[in-house]
Amino acid sequence: MYRFFIGLTKLSLGLTMGFFALTSQAENTVSLMQAITIAEKNDPWLHGNRLTQQAVHQRSIAAGTLPDPKVSIGMMNLPVDSWNTEQEGMTQLKVGVAQMFPRGDSLAIKQNQLKLDATKFPLMRKVRQATVKSTVSQLWLDAFLAQRTITLIEKDWALFEQIAEVAQVSYSNVVGKTRQQDVIRAQLEIVQLEDRLMLEKQQLETAIARLNEWLHVYDPSNAADTFDFDSQALVFNVSSQLPDLRLTRPELLKTAKYSRNRLAKVLLNHPALRVIDVKQQVVEKNVVLAKQQYKPQWGVNASYSYRDNMPSGDSRADLFSVGVTFDLPLFTDNKQDKQVAASIAESAAVKTEKLLLTKQMISAVEQETRQLKRLSERQKLYQQQLLKQTHNQAEASLTAYTNDDGDFSEVVRARIAQLNTKIAALNIDVEALKAVVRINYFFTQDDEPHQYIPSQKNVNTVLSQQFGDQ
Repeated sequence: MYRFFIGLTKLSLGLTMGFFALTSQAENTVSLMQAITIAEKNDPWLHGNRLTQQAVHQRSIAAGTLPDPKVSIGMMNLPVDSWNTEQEGMTQLKVGVAQMFPRGDSLAIKQNQLKLDATKFPLMRKVRQATVKSTVSQLWLDAFLAQRTITLIEKDWALFEQIAEVAQVSYSNVVGKTRQQDVIRAQLEIVQLEDRLMLEKQQLETAIARLNEWLHVYDPSNAADTFDFDSQALVFNVSSQLPDLRLTRPELLKTAKYSRNRLAKVLLNHPALRVIDVKQQVVEKNVVLAKQQYKPQWGVNASYSYRDNMPSGDSRADLFSVGVTFDLPLFTDNKQDKQVAASIAESAAVKTEKLLLTKQMISAVEQETRQLKRLSERQKLYQQQLLKQTHNQAEASLTAYTNDDGDFSEVVRARIAQLNTKIAALNIDVEALKAVVRINYFFTQDDEPHQYIPSQKNVNTVLSQQFGDQ
């Protein structure tokens, strides 16, 4: 009897004070902002994108240069009977040079087209940085969720062990209403809790491994260290507190003032849509370039012919020739006309890409906003009611069982319900922050001025036709 009441006293104190079992902590703790900073700084994609931009810029310089002149050297009109250069007056050593000129303003157009194409790369880097920030944030939050869930389970682990110990003592001493099935139920819950703990550790290790991909140090000047993956195998924990993440443009999502047109106008400044603007400008240059095919291609050539003296010793006059060549684009129905038509169709197709991406962004923002709203409602429900009620239920069931007025299985069920409620509330908090991260990605803005800025009148017209106000 004495051992039984000692066990109940320990259990009551354990349920009141709690036990926090610490796992072995890694040496490093990485916050969300640290993870984002490291990932952005060491992203090889950004370095490769800058190199590609340099390549396009160099090609634009080359594209504006005239083609190399062609030089020809030859012997003309050699007599085959003697191979004597003095025998015939037509025999000559000819040196010529020819230069072709592209049609119309083709060179300038191609050069401007490539220069314009190079302006998309800074925009692409902004898209990449926004994507990296969103991806790393969600991976970090996955790791936090698993790490925090492990803490919650380990915190209640000792309590479930005490429950099982008290049940065993009570059953062994034939005290109270404890039955053999209660002992088995308590032991079963510990085994299931252990399985759940292993599952969460597996998810934590998976999240850390995926996050490690983005934290790999990249130094383009030191390839040896960059490809030394063993030395960069990071072992770390994430911070124990949730970061303070907030919507960057909450005023656009308020129900009372919500307008799809207003949202679309902000989204039009997203770097991903600006990339399509640049792409459209580049494709429009193809139309101008195709129209240059109606113009003739010109070429000039000049040659100098040296003639040997006559057999008598008298000198022969050397010869100089100059000429102009050009083609005549007369049959344009199946060539030039079709090339222009194809370029126009390609330009129109790019416009549909922008509309499709805008609609996808609006749909994604609305989806995430609705999800965030429901998660916020669930957060209030858990904070104001469920967490308190499950705690009170667990305390009440323990008190009733202590006073021989309750069922042991109800004590176990109440304790499990309380743990599940804590984990569910944690899941909601994390999912809400992940929704904020995903929404903020769409509000990434391109603050730098660019050549292509669509007419506001045209923007309003298209958006009104496609979306309308809500």
